[in-house]
Amino acid sequence: MNKNEKFVITLNRELGSGGRTVGRKLAERLEVKYYDKALIEGLTKEFGLTVDEIEKFKAQKKSWWNEFNNYYKTRNSTALPMEAETVLTNETMMETEKRILQNLAAHESCVVAGRSGFLVFREWPNHISIFIQAPLEKRIERLRRKKGIDREEAIGIIEKVDKARETFIQKYAKTSRYDTRNYDIVLNMDGLTEDEAVDIIMAYIDRNKKA
Repeated sequence: MNKNEKFVITLNRELGSGGRTVGRKLAERLEVKYYDKALIEGLTKEFGLTVDEIEKFKAQKKSWWNEFNNYYKTRNSTALPMEAETVLTNETMMETEKRILQNLAAHESCVVAGRSGFLVFREWPNHISIFIQAPLEKRIERLRRKKGIDREEAIGIIEKVDKARETFIQKYAKTSRYDTRNYDIVLNMDGLTEDEAVDIIMAYIDRNKKA
């Protein structure tokens, strides 16, 4: 990947693995924007976007990119409930998200976190795909700590989200999110801090940079 040209890094992660934090820290290290599923869903609701509306929006509003950036700056995507990620997207929303993300990536380099990232950018030039996972016990404890819930509730949420994400990938990508062939980097967070994970990813980028 060439950091001197527009690039996209997509990051899929297991709930409770710390992947969201890794993605955000990676974007900060690279000094690029970080986009996730919650923010894109919020964007479509805020502007009432469909695939057709995206094109109308762009055609009618020359400053559409500035309007999005203003929206991005004022929205706290982490405030959305984690359970919202279990809602399966229909085909229309999937195509809308794809169009939005590809339009964003065409404007500037970014890190995209979410189940559809590696699918949306599978053929994209200058792209790296990452999968972040962690042992189940670590995921349970992280979720309990963040949400203040008991063990059984944490396990229930993890199982629900895992099933929803895998169903989504199988339906729209005809593959499994656990198939390592879909990724350039697969990281197990066991024994790693988020900063150490970012260090590993940055080392990979620097080692594999294109002239």
